Amino acid sequence: MGFWLLLLAHLGDVLFDGEAVANVLLMLGCYAYILFIILLSERMSMFLHISQKSSRKFLHAMIGNLPFIIPFFTASIYPALVAAPFIFVTFLASPASPFRGIKRKMKGLAGITEEGHHLGLVFYAISYTVSAFFFASKPYIIAAGILPMAYGDAVASLIGEKYGKRKYKLVAAKSFEGSIAMFLVSFAVFTASLIFFSMFYPFSVLGLLLPSFSVAVVTSLVEGVSPLGFDNLTVPASGVVTFILLGGGS
Repeated sequence: MGFWLLLLAHLGDVLFDGEAVANVLLMLGCYAYILFIILLSERMSMFLHISQKSSRKFLHAMIGNLPFIIPFFTASIYPALVAAPFIFVTFLASPASPFRGIKRKMKGLAGITEEGHHLGLVFYAISYTVSAFFFASKPYIIAAGILPMAYGDAVASLIGEKYGKRKYKLVAAKSFEGSIAMFLVSFAVFTASLIFFSMFYPFSVLGLLLPSFSVAVVTSLVEGVSPLGFDNLTVPASGVVTFILLGGGS
């Protein structure tokens, strides 16, 4: 009884706290955006006649925009709460899910998941949640890991599949064309994100060009040696660590 009274009291505090309400509404807006992108990705192959792989890469790229919302939160816990539930949602939709009935109800997301690595989207959600938990106060650090994975890896996969002529294989089969595309896109998108974040945080974009360049190099190399699906863990981790070690997190 005492627990429920405390919970109700806390909920009452939240309801009458304008700042908390604003954070919750922003978080709900992020949920709505994610669900919209998932639904749109499910239907792209049907209406636009594109492959499920392209749909999956579109999903990856669009979910990668979430770090741009973080400056508008006023409490650091909310960005992590945005992604955390989707660890379980994507797992339940994956072939590893023990709940077949739930998986059938999420067959669209399950189809996108099965087209790639079975746990690729789960790893994606884990990467974002962990990054947001530790670095919500400096979302440009999160962007160092998420954007190369979201945009760089997506473009690398599509370019490699269509134009990749020079193949190499260390762990998984890759192409030099895809890796070069990942480097160029990662550097361009992450540098552009720094321009955006510099409007909210006191740093010089020019002073972070070397860390940005290094993030693009390292994440491209890491993606090239990562097994399929696991790059959703290794690329964000290597991007964040590289950026911090070169002074980007100061």
